[in-house]
Amino acid sequence: MFYLIPNIIFTVLVITALYIFSNNVKKIYRNINLGIRIDRNDNKKVRLIQMLRIAFGQSKMIDKPIVGILHIVVYVGFLVINIELLEIIVDGVLGTHRVFAPYLGSFYNFLIGFFEIFALLVIISVVIFWIRRNLINIKRFLSAEMKGWPKNDGNIILYVEIILMFLFLTMNGADLWIQQNAPELNYIKAGSFPVSQFMTPLFDGLSSNVVFLIERISWWLHIIGILCFLNYLYYSKHLHILLAFPNTYFANIEAKGKFSNLKSVTNEVKMMLDPSADPFAASSNQEIAKFGASDVFDLNKIQLLNAYTCTECGRCTSECPANLTGKKLSPRKIMMDTRDRLEIVGKNLDKNNGEFISDGKELLNDHITKEELWACTSCNACVEACPIGIDPLSIIMDMRRYLVMEKSDAPMELNNMMSNIENNGAPWPFNQMDKLNWKNEL
Repeated sequence: MFYLIPNIIFTVLVITALYIFSNNVKKIYRNINLGIRIDRNDNKKVRLIQMLRIAFGQSKMIDKPIVGILHIVVYVGFLVINIELLEIIVDGVLGTHRVFAPYLGSFYNFLIGFFEIFALLVIISVVIFWIRRNLINIKRFLSAEMKGWPKNDGNIILYVEIILMFLFLTMNGADLWIQQNAPELNYIKAGSFPVSQFMTPLFDGLSSNVVFLIERISWWLHIIGILCFLNYLYYSKHLHILLAFPNTYFANIEAKGKFSNLKSVTNEVKMMLDPSADPFAASSNQEIAKFGASDVFDLNKIQLLNAYTCTECGRCTSECPANLTGKKLSPRKIMMDTRDRLEIVGKNLDKNNGEFISDGKELLNDHITKEELWACTSCNACVEACPIGIDPLSIIMDMRRYLVMEKSDAPMELNNMMSNIENNGAPWPFNQMDKLNWKNEL
């Protein structure tokens, strides 16, 4: 009975981790569904290709070749090495050792060798990423919104990835030593170890029981680390590992310069252009919605999904002309602020049994300032730069719409321009009768 205790502990550990993870997923799903429904189920084939190309194929990452290649190495390494996680889980539950080896034969040796090479490449890539984030003065990593937790979060992930890869290689190195030197432990002789074979001399001079202990500790720490990492994702920018796929699928596929119109306003304009229309018939059954957005409840579900998916890489901010000219606007901060506000709202719901009790705060002003919103040139550079299809501009435009249409709160220059258009038919403060006077000066 006692020999089953590790298996039972392992099974309980996995089930507990998956239970916590599922609860976190439910919270994210609930928070995203606080947004307004938007139909993005059109052109399914186009959307599927977009998801495969951008999220799975990492096509936009290679815009910056060196960083893109390093990211692809880490991404592919993360995928392929976690294939071995399946074997670890089966071994842990059943109490077996390399349970897939007898069924896969020589292909198993290829897989383990492939995993090890990628583990080494991941370590090298992560070290380079750490140097870029901490030793090289790259502007997009030094912005104000990257101080404190965002910076620490990025580094924590890098440390965890290095530790997990070293544990993987240590586990394999000790396993190989046992296969070669301790037949009494009955380890299956399977696997190819192109990297961890160079670690086996470290175990020479140790007893087989000590090496066995090292292998088991590495094995346990590796799986515990992965399960902890799985549940850390909820609190981290690395949630994009999971959400990049739905985010790119539901991303806007229309021309980036095309802005959405409010149906209520569009109907009003159409009615004004049609002299035969009955204004009372058009408006009697029409409920006027809130114009624009002042809080996360006013944004649509895709915008809230964008906020959770943001990788905080800063490519959007580094391409933003307003930010480059010293303005306060940072598209990355817009997404981070939206996510922070959404998390505050989610905690409010948790505290009050699913009912939101007003906290007297909103996304506008309490997180995102009017100065940031009006600094935007609406050029779409941030949308084009994002490697996973996030659209900060849509949030900026919705919040601007709220300021103009709900609060009549726009910069003086914009108000003057709109008054001139209304009175003179042009943005300039000249009478229509005088607008061709320039030709007399020729």
